[in-house]
Parts: sequence; structure tokens; C-alpha cells
Amino acid sequence: MIADQFRSITLQQLEALVALVEERSFSEAAKKMLLSQPSMSKHIKNLEIFVNSRLINRTKTGISLTEEGSILYGYAKKILKLRDEAREKILSLEDTVSGHIFIGTSTIPSTYILPAVLSGLRRTYPDIQAHILSSDSDEVIDMVLGGQVEIGVIGKNIQDRRLHCEPAWNDELILIAPKGHRIGELREARIDDILPEPFILREKGSATRSIFENYLIEHDLPHLSRFSISCELGSSEAVKEAVIAGLGISVISIHAVRREIGQGLLTSIPLQSPRILRNFALIYRKQFVPLPHHRAFLDYAKAWGPDQGASLSGR
Repeated sequence: MIADQFRSITLQQLEALVALVEERSFSEAAKKMLLSQPSMSKHIKNLEIFVNSRLINRTKTGISLTEEGSILYGYAKKILKLRDEAREKILSLEDTVSGHIFIGTSTIPSTYILPAVLSGLRRTYPDIQAHILSSDSDEVIDMVLGGQVEIGVIGKNIQDRRLHCEPAWNDELILIAPKGHRIGELREARIDDILPEPFILREKGSATRSIFENYLIEHDLPHLSRFSISCELGSSEAVKEAVIAGLGISVISIHAVRREIGQGLLTSIPLQSPRILRNFALIYRKQFVPLPHHRAFLDYAKAWGPDQGASLSGR
């Protein structure tokens, strides 16, 4: 690689690479950047010349990154994000609270809480734009630490000196079963009542699974290995549908099933042992200095959450 050539890379070329990866085709990436397709191709070709390596694998089914392309793509995202941050710091000097917020969130907040939070925030601060990436809690922590997002929303306790943590909303994990299931006839269920039943589990890395595992250990209850696991699923929506379909019973966030319990599709069964409570938290790097629009989101989010942690009374 010739150093002087590498230094000739432009922001627009990096934007072209990012757009190509996100859109997965030259024609769609060109449309996104308001360029002609030949101009888009030339940007990528110039990048490959400057880097002195092939960056893109072109196939009949689309494009993929080479190892060199993957490295450059990661840095391109960071460089463009730094440019946006510089713009927003300058805009923050103005009176209007505006800017982009990049949020990584676990599945429960992204699906059942953040839409309402962001809707209310938009009414107060219409010039704030939120960009959401959803994953499990472990991945969200990695995204925050890696600078891929500015703020994370997770449902598990963390002990990481690199992160600042602000409690936000309450949650409770509850036992659910299909309407009419025999376990739903119990006034309350013991863990021993659950063990023989097909049990649907969230995937490793999810906060829901981690909280439930810790709950069993803290209260000296049977380990997950004693459960009759029927399947492991990657989202709360998938768990709900599996329970409704009769694949088994499960433990899930109260936020995720209010509608289905109200519609009679699911039944909730109180656990005889102590309730499984947790908090969702807002996290960000300690060296991250929130701008006015970040602070507006953080303050609004913490003030928004009503206490929804009470048990459901409907069966």
C-alpha cells in the first residue's frame, strides 16, 4: 500500500462504500447518494486503487466485503459518525435542540417501550432524529463500547467501569401459557410444577434468559438443565407465538404480553416464589459527553416510564 495514495481517500468515497454495503447493490446505493451508477462504481474503484486491494466481491446474488473491505468499512462508519458528531456539536450552539441520536437497544425496549418514548419526545423536540439498532443485551453493550451507538438500553445489571448507567423503567418477568392450558388452573405455580412442562427459552445473551437463570440460582431453585426445554428462540415475539401455538410455556417480560393477555390469547400464572423483577437502564461510555439533544432524550426517557411492573391480575 502506498501511504500517499491512502491519504487521497475522500469522505464521499467512504460514504459510497457504506451505502453499497447497506443497500447491497450499486444501483440502489447510487440512488441513495443521488449519483449515477457509473459515478458510484468509480468511487469504489478509486477506493480500491488507493487501498491497493480489492474491497468488494461481486456475485450474481449481490456483493460482499473482502477482508480489506470489511476493515475499511468499519473505519468508514466511525469516520462518518465523527463528522456527524462535529456537525451536531456546532448545531448545539444554537437555541434549537436538534440532532441525531444513535441508540442500541435490547428487544423488549425496542419493540414495546421505545416507540412510545420516541413518539412523545418528537412532540416536544421535533428536530431530534433517533436511529435504532436492536440486538441482545450483550451485543448492545459491545455496540456502546465500540462507538457504534451513543446510548444503549438494556435489561440486565452490568459492572463495567467504562460505562455510565442510568436506571429507566421497571419490568417483571411472568410465567405465561396458552389459554386453557392445565397449568393456568393453578392459583400459583411452583418451579416444580413447571419442570415437566415443555419450556420455551430465550437465546443465550438475552437479558431475559440471564435474569431468569440468576433468579433460579439466587433462590436455590432447580437449574435450567432440569427444565424440559422444547426450543430456544431469538426474540420475545417468537416466544409469544410459540406459546400461543401450544409449543410450551415460558417466562417473558410483562411489557411483551399485555395485549395478548387482554385478548385472551395467553394466560399468566403467578409464581409461588418471589416475583422476578428487573430494571431497564440507559448506558453510555463514561467519556461520552451528551449534547443537548442527547440529554433531552435521556431526561425524557427516564421521566416517561410509568411503573408497569405490577403483576397482571387477569388470568
